Amino acid sequence: MTSARGLVAAQSARFASLDPLLPPATEPPTDGHVITAALADGTRVAGVISHQSFAPHSTTRLWSTAEVWEMLPLVGTSQGMDALLTRFRRHLDTQDVHEDTACVVHWPSRDTKAARAFLDHGLVPLSVLAVRLKTPAHHVSRTLTIRRATPHDLETVLELSLAELEYSSYVGSTIVRPEAAQVKRRALVERLENASPIWLAERDGIAVALAECAIVSSEPGTMAAARLPRGRWGYVNCVSVLPGARGSGIGQQLLAHAHQELHRMGTVGTYLYYNPPNPLSSVFWPRQGYRPLWTVWEVRPASALR
Repeated sequence: MTSARGLVAAQSARFASLDPLLPPATEPPTDGHVITAALADGTRVAGVISHQSFAPHSTTRLWSTAEVWEMLPLVGTSQGMDALLTRFRRHLDTQDVHEDTACVVHWPSRDTKAARAFLDHGLVPLSVLAVRLKTPAHHVSRTLTIRRATPHDLETVLELSLAELEYSSYVGSTIVRPEAAQVKRRALVERLENASPIWLAERDGIAVALAECAIVSSEPGTMAAARLPRGRWGYVNCVSVLPGARGSGIGQQLLAHAHQELHRMGTVGTYLYYNPPNPLSSVFWPRQGYRPLWTVWEVRPASALR
């Protein structure tokens, strides 16, 4: 335990030197499988592998495989990621690995030296968690009507949400499963009934874009605390613009409004996940002020880990 705590402390220092927005490294879960490796200089590194299976018809299955092996590396200040990934691969050899599976590692985006090890072992940067700190509002010319969605807008919100899901399935981690519409409908009914921050952009009375958001608190003991600085954050879960309306500034207008409203709710900033392989998102989100904080390295199926 003392050794693990030493690695966590050293890793926290490493994170702080990489990116001032990274929270300190977290203590490893107590119910995972521990792996260790010795480096050539005598340094020891460790990792904790957790295994999760997601039930059919769960919302998680819309952006994740059915089974996930995720590793939390504890490398301290060393460059021991390659050794840990080799041990990760050996652990998988003892598991019953099916097709609908993945290996996942969340790691600071600015640690480019670790990125080399991930690529060498077959993982790809399938998505990133990007952040945007609160900034003074800038005037954006508006050519459409933006309003909060209500339960009466369920079918419209569902259509736009499913369109984004389908597009993202070609360039990211989402999966269009047979039950996708049913699962999305159930989740959106609850969110709309709870008056969640969801906005529709309309042109001539026709909805052409959607921004589905939420409020997340990053406080000690919460899941968000492992990824975000402390505070109240706006989460941009889904932004969808109809294909025929893209490239006309609708997304920018909608996001400017959503940012303003989320900041009015007391948030310190906003965050989201986008897919680097997505030719639209990889350009659009940086232009809106977002920059990567964490990269989600993934390989599917899990057996493809090298």
